[in-house]
Amino acid sequence: MPDIKYKRVLLKLSGEALAGEDKFGVNFETVNEICAQIQELVSLGVEVAVVIGGGNFWRGMSKKMERTSSDYMGMLATVMNGLALQSILQENGVDAILQTSIEIKGIAQPFMKSKAVEYLEQGKVVIFGGGTGNPYFTTDTAAALRAAEVDAEVILVGKTIDGVYTADPKIDKNAQKYDEITYLDILSKNLKVMDATSISLCRDNDIKLIVFELAKTENIIKAVRGEKIGTLIK
Repeated sequence: MPDIKYKRVLLKLSGEALAGEDKFGVNFETVNEICAQIQELVSLGVEVAVVIGGGNFWRGMSKKMERTSSDYMGMLATVMNGLALQSILQENGVDAILQTSIEIKGIAQPFMKSKAVEYLEQGKVVIFGGGTGNPYFTTDTAAALRAAEVDAEVILVGKTIDGVYTADPKIDKNAQKYDEITYLDILSKNLKVMDATSISLCRDNDIKLIVFELAKTENIIKAVRGEKIGTLIK
């Protein structure tokens, strides 16, 4: 069995990651690929929690409607993604539990830290839906919050690019990639990795982040093994 650097991890996925090439909704081929990597992590004895965004269904339209209502719609979108991920994991023989920050009887369990930790210790994948349950907070902040609550060692941040750059590499061809960077540098340089609240939470609770390209097969596995991929934030 290969060496595993991190025993308990939180995987942060954007809603767009589940949409794949479709750009909207759930691309089940893409989700199957993600689930296959999660399944491998579980088989290696890694305890896996997941937080998913909802941008593949709802990006927020605060200029066209009241912000609170818009944010709650986004929370519901994350629950839809959580259900999709839970279903495919279960179909592949992985025991997965969806917990939500807003109570939705008959759909998911309400979030409870003690139960989440218990499930993780039992080898079950725990998916956290609904963000923080509060408007004006992103799923980045939810990821940092849940990681702190369940004592995750690292947050694995799957992106469409292969790490953190000095600027957006899709726009600036001269952008330089960081192999490692500190929380403080992320904040002071205003690098758009995760929002400032989530970075501050990670810094205060000493939770590392690894930002990597999700589309490349086995990158999640490589990150947990401690291989040098993407950008390490610490």
